[in-house]
Amino acid sequence: MNNTVSKTTEAISRQVTRLIEIIDILRAPDGCPWDREQTPETVKKYILEECYELADAIDSNDPDEACEELGDIFFMLLFIGRMYEENGDFEIARSLNLIEEKMIRRHPHIFSDVKVNGTRDVTANWQKIKAGEAKKKGKQQSVLGNLPRALPALQRAFRVGERASRVDFDWKRAEDLWPKIEEEMAELKRAVEGGKHQEIEEEIGDLLFTVANLSRKLDINPEEALHSAVKKFESRFKKMERILEEQGTPVISATFEQMDQAWERVKG
Repeated sequence: MNNTVSKTTEAISRQVTRLIEIIDILRAPDGCPWDREQTPETVKKYILEECYELADAIDSNDPDEACEELGDIFFMLLFIGRMYEENGDFEIARSLNLIEEKMIRRHPHIFSDVKVNGTRDVTANWQKIKAGEAKKKGKQQSVLGNLPRALPALQRAFRVGERASRVDFDWKRAEDLWPKIEEEMAELKRAVEGGKHQEIEEEIGDLLFTVANLSRKLDINPEEALHSAVKKFESRFKKMERILEEQGTPVISATFEQMDQAWERVKG
């Protein structure tokens, strides 16, 4: 280990130790009332929020913001880990040891003598190793794995399609999805004409799932694409509001025709 790596490791170790000390102070009987009351169940939602904030910082290409958000995530992870330690469930060190073992086990082409010929072989090995791990734990084995239910639906659709494609259960080309999209559109139209809410919901879901797979075949992440579309709509809508304000017509009292004209100005 060279001096640079050694110093970095020592600095990280010091900071982790200090953060755990801070958590213990906050959780102490004379500490912060809010922190003392928390459990893993009550703070799990903050992990998702912090991850989304980090994703925003990365999308904004703001290293300083990413640095701060990454720190927030580190703290929340240690906070949750410390609560499990307090309950006697497991130690943070064990959690870190498990991920160390997992990374070494799942990279036999790096830490062992397995030979690979590119990313496809690496992915195939990874899936075989995961399947072996699941079998040892007595879990049901599936190529689809166990994606988190809390994952945003479009992202989950993307990942499910991606995993199914690993065994070639997939469309050959993106163009092959056009008939499927037309089929789903026709089924949705019939469901709307039928007026049954549950059928309409099901057909909208089928259409969105198909579009998510079209996105995947085009190397587009549908979650990110939708995020960009919503962001563009928000920006245009706010500009439309400003135009109407300048015309002396607040958007809340504007007619559709006035809004449409302002909208076209924004687009132009």
